[in-house]
Amino acid sequence: MDLLTDTYANKISGVLHCYDRIVITGTLPQLCYAQGMSGYLYSRNIRIFDYSRFAEPYRDRIRDNAEHIARQEGVEIEFIRKSHIRKEDLVKKALAKRGTHPGLVAILSAMEACPSYRPWHDKATGKTFLKGTKSKCLHYYFYLIDPELGLCYVRVPTWCPFKLQVYFNGHGWLASRLDGAGIAYTMLDNAFDSIDDWDKAQSLANEMDIDVLHEKLDGFAGRFCPVYTEFDQDYHWSLMQCEYASDIVFKKQSDLQGIYQQLITTAIHTVKPENIATFLGQKLDPRYQGEIGNAYNVRLEGSRIKHHMGVNAIKMYDKFSKILRIETTTNKVSFFKHYRKVEHRNGTSSHQLAGVKKTIYSLSPLADILQGCNRRYLEFISGFDIKFMGRKRLEKISQPKTKNDRTYKGFNLFGKDDLRLLMVLLRGEFTISGFQNKHIRGVLPQLSSAKVSRILKRLHVHGLVKKVRNTYKYYLTKLGKQVLITAEKVKHTIIIPTLNY
Repeated sequence: MDLLTDTYANKISGVLHCYDRIVITGTLPQLCYAQGMSGYLYSRNIRIFDYSRFAEPYRDRIRDNAEHIARQEGVEIEFIRKSHIRKEDLVKKALAKRGTHPGLVAILSAMEACPSYRPWHDKATGKTFLKGTKSKCLHYYFYLIDPELGLCYVRVPTWCPFKLQVYFNGHGWLASRLDGAGIAYTMLDNAFDSIDDWDKAQSLANEMDIDVLHEKLDGFAGRFCPVYTEFDQDYHWSLMQCEYASDIVFKKQSDLQGIYQQLITTAIHTVKPENIATFLGQKLDPRYQGEIGNAYNVRLEGSRIKHHMGVNAIKMYDKFSKILRIETTTNKVSFFKHYRKVEHRNGTSSHQLAGVKKTIYSLSPLADILQGCNRRYLEFISGFDIKFMGRKRLEKISQPKTKNDRTYKGFNLFGKDDLRLLMVLLRGEFTISGFQNKHIRGVLPQLSSAKVSRILKRLHVHGLVKKVRNTYKYYLTKLGKQVLITAEKVKHTIIIPTLNY
């Protein structure tokens, strides 16, 4: 179907798909769980109840290392006592004073929650071991501008098991690649306002070298948490949070604002739970127990609608009134599935559909998956009835059509039976897997098989559905999606509000 990017191509300066926020955690494999830490202490003849005494020297050395880096770089460590103080605001002040050249920007510290262990003696078994718990310890935030990653931070706890957290922005990483390629660009916050060569920029965005990233993360660990080298282990780097953005950059603010309000208003009323599941590449299961829904709010950067399914979400907002951003966010990458090699416990392996691994080496396949989510959302909103197109589409589906000397009546969006049928076809699982006669009867059991067959024929004649060759399966056409979205909008923005009076 024609996407918004096609319909308004003459008003768009460029489109870019790129990672935005990426948060990575680093764990030491043997120390990151209670049983492993217990085994480590036993292997070195350290009493379990001496765990705190064992960890204290490492805490002091991390503090000494932070103070040494601060003196070396000529910055002060700023302790944050109040939770309402935003670290980003403090970093902005530091950047305004020092500039944006590579190097350390600021060191912030705060008392925050961290994973920890407590000694435990089981009287029943006579065994002594560590149990996992939550505690608080001093954390250091090292903010720096890296030549490759741009502005990033490394969060270092001062207490064992030293779980690190690293943040960087994919747009900042791409900006450094554009600088290296000699491609001019301008940015608004974390979005590109203009790029001299959009195609080359997209090619660079698709070429993230994970080996280089891995080496960079190991370097951060060695500099900011050097005590880890004494444990004879390397950090395992996992994906904690990822955001993937599709930016449609309009030439003028007025070009985007001319359609944005209608896009977001229609999305508020038409996006249902099954649609959200479809955007995220899922089929809504009746057994699903997580939260799913929509949220709308207005921020300084622009208004935003967010559709969430558990800890994953897809958002749309008008960034600085000029950039239409569609963004998929995941806090659990294994929610998404793809075909990959799976190792089984019996030593065998197979290539099958499985959840995305949390390792940083999943960034490349995950980018394709999240871009697919953004595209499905773009296809959905591209079907919205934007002003001048509505009359032609309405005439096409509301007027009777004759085929093989037989007349098929049009569809009435205000008619109870037609509206109910169209709402059924808009179900998310039908969008993904298509539908057959029996599927419609499963939702509308009062209809006979013969009647549903006549309905499908009528839909097909009016161009709302297409049939898969040599099967009994149907899919919605481009026009069908547009009509169904319009029907949903009519129901929720006109019929229901009017009947409320």
